Formats: sequence, structure tokens, C-alpha cells
Amino acid sequence: MNERCVLAVTGTPGVGKSALSAWLDDQGWGVLSVAELAASHGCLGERDPMDGAAPVDIRGLDEAWDVPQSGRWVVDGHLSHFLDVDGVIVLRCAPPILSERLALRGYDEAKVRANVEWEMMAGHWAELSEFEVEVPLLELDAGVADVEALGREVEAWVSDGMPWDGLENHLTSVIDWLAESAD
Repeated sequence: MNERCVLAVTGTPGVGKSALSAWLDDQGWGVLSVAELAASHGCLGERDPMDGAAPVDIRGLDEAWDVPQSGRWVVDGHLSHFLDVDGVIVLRCAPPILSERLALRGYDEAKVRANVEWEMMAGHWAELSEFEVEVPLLELDAGVADVEALGREVEAWVSDGMPWDGLENHLTSVIDWLAESAD
């Protein structure tokens, strides 16, 4: 198989990136983790004792890693959209659901609030726009669909050639939690 498809699965912590990646793994996709790639390429910093996170040198990782040249792959991680990929899946989740998920993970109140605010402000879309990411993008609401439904949407999108009309056009139709909360 000489064809390749490498997708980033990105989104705020807790939206379901790893669950979707695991489902795709069960369907024959290879799964790469940003954290594991960063560690294996010397691009992972020391763990912060305050929040437990280890910073990733994403630019260094993008230069260091060898993009798979064949097969179907997903790169799981909230920084994966900065890597050399063929497409990006942006998972979203309604803030109340996300808050519950993060609390169940044991995140402290400040970390829950910071991540929920990032999701409410569509932080990943701001990054994608700022860095002018121009690969096909697919946004999915992981708060209302189960992982199998999300996975089937991803596979259908890929099978359809990852249709995309550009970042500028897509930004007008992204999920807007702030507008929904004003209703």
C-alpha cells in the first residue's frame, strides 16, 4: 500500500481524542501519540509540578519526526495540528460536558476552568487560523456523538477525498459555544 493518509486528531483535553484514535486503531489505522513522539525525539520537557504537564517542543518535533510514507495514521494530541499531516480532525465538546469529563479525570478547578475556557473560545481554531493551516479540516462534536459515529464520519470524510473549501470559508461555520450559551 503506497497511499498514505496521516491525520491529526486535535482538540481540548477531554474531548475524546484518544477514544477516537483507539476506535480508528481498531479499524486498522496506526496511532501515534504526540507525547510519545516528543519523548522519543528528545522534544519533551520536564514535567511541571504545578499542573503535571510536560511541555512539547512542537517545532522541534515537526522537524525531527519522520512522517509515515504509507498507510493510514492518526496522530493523537492537542498539538498534533502543528505537525506535517494530510488533514486535521478537530474534536469539540460542549463546555458543561467537558467540565464533567475533566473533573472525573481529577483535574483541579483551575485546570478545568482553563481548559473549558479554551474550548469556549475555540482556541484550536484560533491557532489554526493564526498559523494558516491549509490542510483539510473536519470539525466534529464529540459531546453528542458516540465514538463509533465519530469514527465513521472520519472514515467517510477520508473516503470522500477529505473535501475542504479552505480555512477562511470554514471559519464561518465552526461550532460557537459562546453564541449557543447566549441563546
